[in-house]
Amino acid sequence: MKKTLKHLVAAAASVVSTGALASNLENPLYMPLEGEFYSKTGAAVMYKETDHTAALVAKGADGKTEFPVWRFTEDFGYGITDRLDIHGRLGYTKDGDINRKGMHRGRLGMTFRAMTEDDSFILDLYADAYMSGVTPMKGTYTKYGFNYKNYSNGRWGIIGGARFGKTWDDFTLAAHVEMLQTFGNHNNKIKIDRDVPVTGTPYTMGQIGFPEEINVDLKSTREVTAGLDTLYQFNAAWSSGFGFEYVQHTDNGVKGVHTAMPNATSEQVAAGLVQKLADMDDGWDEFILKASVAYQMNDTIQWTLFGEYTFDDDHIQSQNGTDVKAELGVRMNARF
Repeated sequence: MKKTLKHLVAAAASVVSTGALASNLENPLYMPLEGEFYSKTGAAVMYKETDHTAALVAKGADGKTEFPVWRFTEDFGYGITDRLDIHGRLGYTKDGDINRKGMHRGRLGMTFRAMTEDDSFILDLYADAYMSGVTPMKGTYTKYGFNYKNYSNGRWGIIGGARFGKTWDDFTLAAHVEMLQTFGNHNNKIKIDRDVPVTGTPYTMGQIGFPEEINVDLKSTREVTAGLDTLYQFNAAWSSGFGFEYVQHTDNGVKGVHTAMPNATSEQVAAGLVQKLADMDDGWDEFILKASVAYQMNDTIQWTLFGEYTFDDDHIQSQNGTDVKAELGVRMNARF
């Protein structure tokens, strides 16, 4: 009798733990049930030290500290069925040290649970619209190089991806891989410093009558992301996760100057800029370590403390490379 009761208690505890893990919004395999809405609202602060690429050296911005960099995120979704959801991801960054702010991510899409087995193996397929085209890319071209003013690349695109994994009692291991294809366009606003010298002449951009603001035709790009995530459920309230992610950001490139030039000299200068910037050699690779600890306050609200540390390998003209990049934040998760 005692042995039977012991088995019943263990089974009940396993059901409680497994249920908590499946409904945990920090679970990398979480998916809302039919009619269920979720929201994950995050606020974080980042510390950065820039590295020493040629672009940063030219601007005198290499080895500089940027702190605080404020970052805000919102993830949300709704279960159309138990195996199909609609979801979105938004993010906003403000970096006062370099006067740069704006949306750093935006996507809206759907996930289909293509496979779910009794042994808890799961395969999800998803497709998202990439919405950086909502706001134009903004910047200033100066004699020291190009200064970005926001975090949008001004492009629309599509994202296709898959996530898959398995749960063993209190532990989940998951992997994901996705590719982003952007579409080239001229959704950008680039102000031209009037004091930029014109190569090979004694004149400046202002003196030859070059436009004060231009749009350029950018090439399409591809970016690849892959990662591993884990979550361990200590009990119905507490859980902790760790993860690793790799992101390959490809080089940008200019196909042409979209703005009409006022004179022949300006046309020649524009052609020279296009030739110089056909491959901007500004891509970079990120290697991101992630950790979190979460507390389930009640059936609806969960609080998560999270941190990220990023190593990167950047191309010579990149302005995104760092010697140190660390982020710490808090996230409120809600499920209705």
